[in-house]
Amino acid sequence: MKKVFPVIILIVAAAGAYMYWQNQNKKQDENTGSFKIYGTIDIRDTVLAFTEQERIETVLVEEGMRVKKGQVLAKLRTTKLDAAIKALQARIAAQQETVAKLEAGNRSQEIDQARAEVQAARARVENVSRNVKRLKATSRSGATSIQNYDDAKAQLKVERAQLSASRKALDLLIEGPRKEDIAAARHQFDALVADLAQLQVRLSDMTLTAPADGTIQSRILEQGELAGPSKPAFVLALSDPKWVRAYIPEPMLGKINIGMTARIFTDTLPDQPLDGWVGFISPVAEFTPRAVATEDLRTQLVYETRVFVKDPEDILRLGTPVTVSVDENQPQARPAD
Repeated sequence: MKKVFPVIILIVAAAGAYMYWQNQNKKQDENTGSFKIYGTIDIRDTVLAFTEQERIETVLVEEGMRVKKGQVLAKLRTTKLDAAIKALQARIAAQQETVAKLEAGNRSQEIDQARAEVQAARARVENVSRNVKRLKATSRSGATSIQNYDDAKAQLKVERAQLSASRKALDLLIEGPRKEDIAAARHQFDALVADLAQLQVRLSDMTLTAPADGTIQSRILEQGELAGPSKPAFVLALSDPKWVRAYIPEPMLGKINIGMTARIFTDTLPDQPLDGWVGFISPVAEFTPRAVATEDLRTQLVYETRVFVKDPEDILRLGTPVTVSVDENQPQARPAD
């Protein structure tokens, strides 16, 4: 019994010291115009997947790794796409030459050749015309048959038609390609270039990069597996934003407002608080009873509150318990990033 009595005294003394410490903290909070709420760190995560369906060639990150925005996480095989791009590049080069040819017009040698063909056709017409005149005279005297004369007239018609065609061909060469043909060739070239741009976008999509700073929470797919839009490859926990998810009782709603500044304390670094601000207060009570009639029951209702945190060193982790000191005397808007 004598041994138990000192232990009881120590327990009572410790309890008294704890109550004194709590009262001192409460008085200090009242003097400084701040109050404390308690909660845990919450963060957003994003599920990352490839937009193309292909086998994974390499995975470059492990679970738990911190990554920066734009960092390459994994790559798909690009053999088929590379071949399609090369084939399309060859078609673009050929079409580009066609456009250049149409825009440059016909060569002088081609025009000279067409002029020579016109002269040759004219000479044939003159020669056949003289032959027709001779046969006309001889057919009357009976020296030649009327059939020969008719054949010569038919040949003259053919030669004149060929002369007309040669002249028109020369005119077309001198005038050059039609502007509609040039425009059509240009549009076809533009269409091929657009197809190439689409393939290049697909090629870039074969590389999966981090959309923001964060930590690899889950590595789902491995090298050799078939990836696709419906198959998540990674889960990325974002470094920003982070917030404290806390719950405050109904009587404290009059003390806290959105925009109030706050300091966030952790058990790991109690002397290095982080800056924050109240960013959200739920308009709806989280716990039952929802409909209450007495003041005693109303005090049991709590409301979700989010206090956003600036954590440039990425110290906080999901679920970390923290203490938030809210300054009710200096409300302000969210601090600039």
